[in-house]
Amino acid sequence: MRCSTRERSMNGSAEDSVFPRSGNGLEARSRKKKLSSSNGTGKSNGSDDGIYIVSDSGDSRRDAARSDRMAMRKHRVHRSRARKKSVPLNGLAFCLIAGVIFVMYLLVCLILFRNIPDGEAKGMRGLVKKTKEQVDRIRGKFRHPKKDLVTSQKGNNVEEIAVPDSPIADTIVLDSSEKIAVPKSPVPVGVWPVSIRDEDGIFEEIKHPGFDEGHNVLMSVPPFWANDPVAIHENKLMSRERALSIGTCITPDPKTGSSTRGDACPLNERTIFVAIASYRDYQCRDTVRSAFSAAAHPERIRVGVVDQIVVGEDGSCDVPHSPCSEDPNQPLCLYKNQIDVYQMEANLAVGPVFARHLGHRLYRGEYYYTQSDAHVTFTKGWDVDIISQIEATGDEMAVLSTYLTDIVGSIDPQSGLSLRKTRPIMCNTEYEGGGKEKYLRHLSQPESAPGIHGMPQLQPYWAAGYSFSRGHFVATVPYDLYQPMIFQGEEMSIGLRGFTIGYDYFAPERSVCFHHYAKLNPERNKVPHYWEHADKFKGKGIGAMKRLLGIVKMNPEVDQSEWNHAEEAKYGLGGARETSKFYKLFGINVKQKTTERHLCQFVQNKMHKMFMEHLREDGMGIDYSKIDYAWKDPRPNDP
Repeated sequence: MRCSTRERSMNGSAEDSVFPRSGNGLEARSRKKKLSSSNGTGKSNGSDDGIYIVSDSGDSRRDAARSDRMAMRKHRVHRSRARKKSVPLNGLAFCLIAGVIFVMYLLVCLILFRNIPDGEAKGMRGLVKKTKEQVDRIRGKFRHPKKDLVTSQKGNNVEEIAVPDSPIADTIVLDSSEKIAVPKSPVPVGVWPVSIRDEDGIFEEIKHPGFDEGHNVLMSVPPFWANDPVAIHENKLMSRERALSIGTCITPDPKTGSSTRGDACPLNERTIFVAIASYRDYQCRDTVRSAFSAAAHPERIRVGVVDQIVVGEDGSCDVPHSPCSEDPNQPLCLYKNQIDVYQMEANLAVGPVFARHLGHRLYRGEYYYTQSDAHVTFTKGWDVDIISQIEATGDEMAVLSTYLTDIVGSIDPQSGLSLRKTRPIMCNTEYEGGGKEKYLRHLSQPESAPGIHGMPQLQPYWAAGYSFSRGHFVATVPYDLYQPMIFQGEEMSIGLRGFTIGYDYFAPERSVCFHHYAKLNPERNKVPHYWEHADKFKGKGIGAMKRLLGIVKMNPEVDQSEWNHAEEAKYGLGGARETSKFYKLFGINVKQKTTERHLCQFVQNKMHKMFMEHLREDGMGIDYSKIDYAWKDPRPNDP
């Protein structure tokens, strides 16, 4: 609510502005008109009250008429004088009403700003002045969004800091003891270029998820670009308008100056955020280099790396092999301002879920989001290729995801283009583990020539090794903070959460990057893994798995009191679809912990054609309410 002051003279007369002086108004005036007398003298006889009497002629009819006229005039004069007497009463009533309204206005302002500390505000002028100053500050916040004001706590003092182009600041500090929170849309303002380096001083502290209460380790981390996923999807299918409000363009709109242009942004100007989680991986810098050097439009790429290293032993992901002073044209030098690295000590690593959670905190409203491992190589023009593929689906809620093929024999060393005519598709999964900790995990996936041509092929599952989507996917399906020491099972969790929010998963028609697997690369066998610190966080994975399965309703036999429900809505399900629909469609029995096998037979042949018929007209995902299907294994006795 905006409160504005309106100046009014405290000494002003009410009648000056309220009561008009006119013949038919509230103040009567007599109308004097000279009448000729019967004797032709032209002189009037009578009093000074404005009533004129014509001369006597002796005629009785004239006498009667004169009497009638005099009676009528006396009546008008009496009525006019009565109006004059009523004017002060009406004016007094009006003044009373105006006074009450003005007092109510003052009370509202006093309530809104009752905590004004300086003595000047004790008087009327001080209150009005302070009110206007605070209103001007709030208005200025919205008129100049690129000059965000954020708070910095130093001891007992709070300082006001201007942070250019910060899309997440939402607090204005008026002095050392007072803050005003500015209302924000659930979708922050997207800006480009952008970097978490511009947000120094507004990081937030979180408890490391691997330590018990009483042994808290606090970490300073970037805040989420959109802190409340539920406020974005509102537990229902997002509107297309809301979806298009997320995503920046490298060239602002020429009329509005906004970097958020929706689908009016040209394909080659749509920004891409590349998220990489790395654990002591010597190939991480090569992956970052490849993302820029192979891109057709590297100027629209921004890379965010969570780099878990041992300082002094491991190289950083953003430091090139040779110094920039010697070779300034290296991609890591040319595009250093488009690389954000969150570095943490390797002995704090608790698995890929937490690392990727931190990676999601690096996202800043880019149009597309892609996720990969720290040891991949991209094909030439990968950015143009993958965007053309996702746009070919016609599905705003499409997510392209797969297990990557090995790099060996996959990329032409001269052209940098893919040599593969096949691609993997996600359809093979099975229960693993024992007892209450049984969970679904993806197995090896079949790789073959695409069964659908001209667009990616619909599939049921999501893969963490490679994912490409619109930016709102990471804003609405963030990695869970409370799942330490999880390596298997996270993919089903993310996939199911995304399904309930309305997302659809596709296998890319063409692979745009390839994986360096250890079994074919002896050097990679030397790379350490996060579980070298497993003893330090022993037992944490059990509770985390109960939470993971509980949120997606895959462990109905487990009492809900056995797992942590912290921020469950934020890292939980949506309201567009039910998990039970997914389980029925793809033959998953969460009570018996079994699956209907040979699902790939359906996925590779019929699923896409059957389900894509129900893509909504506005492109906001497949309408599963119109699909009544349940996969049954046609060959239950076959391996």
